[in-house]
Amino acid sequence: MADIGFEISGTNITTATIRPDNDLQRKATPKVRKVKFGHGYEQRGAVGINSIEETYSLRFKNREKAAADDIVKFFEDKAGVTSFSFTIPDSNSSTNDSDGNPVSTIKVVCDTYSIKYANANHYDVSATFRRVYGV
Repeated sequence: MADIGFEISGTNITTATIRPDNDLQRKATPKVRKVKFGHGYEQRGAVGINSIEETYSLRFKNREKAAADDIVKFFEDKAGVTSFSFTIPDSNSSTNDSDGNPVSTIKVVCDTYSIKYANANHYDVSATFRRVYGV
């Protein structure tokens, strides 16, 4: 089964599963339409069928130069437009990774990424993924 992370491949990129560092963060923001009435009353309703916006903050610290370059090249090729599969921890899932941990695979786009040239042979990459639905 899929391990936490995502698969990279393409022109001049080594095919590999990329695992983020252990400090993976998920931020969820419900999309809510509110109507306020007098005396503090309000009515709330979810916007759309997928009404929770999710973003994931990932870091890939101290990666060998070639691996960091491949990660950045993958993000550049996707250009924040093309979605890709990302496997996340999910205690409510019945699917398990190779270590037996429950996981789910979702579609994401990479909206933001950066690279820090830590030294000549190892770089740090940071990225923000946004969950998308459909293609």
